[in-house]
Amino acid sequence: MKSLLPFILLLMVSGQLQAQTHWVSIDEQYGNLPPSFHVYKSTDRIEGKPNVMYYAIADMGDKELQFTVDTSRGRRLTPDQYFRKDNNPLLIVNACFFSFATNENLNLVVKDGKVVSRDPGRLAAKGADSGKYIYPFIGTFGITRSGRPDIAWVHTASGSQKVFASQKPVNYILTSDSSLKKCYLLKADGRKFSRWKVQTAVGGGPVLLQNGEVNITNNQERKFAGKAIGDRHPRTAIGYTRDNRIIVFVCEGRTETAAGLTLTDVANFMKELGCVEALNLDGGGSTTMLVNGKEVNTPSSKGVQRPVPSVFMIRRR
Repeated sequence: MKSLLPFILLLMVSGQLQAQTHWVSIDEQYGNLPPSFHVYKSTDRIEGKPNVMYYAIADMGDKELQFTVDTSRGRRLTPDQYFRKDNNPLLIVNACFFSFATNENLNLVVKDGKVVSRDPGRLAAKGADSGKYIYPFIGTFGITRSGRPDIAWVHTASGSQKVFASQKPVNYILTSDSSLKKCYLLKADGRKFSRWKVQTAVGGGPVLLQNGEVNITNNQERKFAGKAIGDRHPRTAIGYTRDNRIIVFVCEGRTETAAGLTLTDVANFMKELGCVEALNLDGGGSTTMLVNGKEVNTPSSKGVQRPVPSVFMIRRR
């Protein structure tokens, strides 16, 4: 048995090395980029399935970069249209979930310190709980005025600019009350809520990582609950590292060359890239990232960009 131990250890180490994703720099494809900004690609197969994924990484300490958002106010624009509208930002990526019927964002958006879109606040319960309301607390990515990134579970106070956040996962509230009272908010799941004062924010859901560990809160947020966590789709995600670098991740899917990823896949990749917190954003046909106005990934809708009502951006100052 002792003679086999070195061989077993060698196999374990080899397996760990093989599990490391192979990323290739593709900076040269996107023209002039700041020294603190890079783009990478991987085509490593996942569980034997074809896969195409990318990430951009940017140093939030670079004073020449600005991290912000934009919305289209009751209509939707393609990423190409946002690129022209916003004077050619360095990076654009789709952000919030939205309603096809009304073109409204279904997540919180904060721009220049002001709430420009709110999360729905409540959902109508179904089945045995019909007649009641579900109040989920949705994962949201934010940046404070001082430039500190954060991912929290949030609730937007109806009709106000106040945003409340918990730094720990919160189970949704099921109640017959048609509005969420402050007492509910303060006691929700025994978690502590506080005012979330951010300069920039985009919501999505679910949260994928917390404190550097995979912690997918799809059931608490009512986002891809149950078995939907294992569905493969094109994905968009955002996260940040301990040294304040933002990572924007996209993968292709629903094609012969890319099967798409599960939420667990994305969480594991974001952890591997060094994120301490990460958030899933709207994906599927919406997933599109531009760098210097050039498409990074191929959109799943026959290569056509889907119009969306919100984007996250990195600008040159």
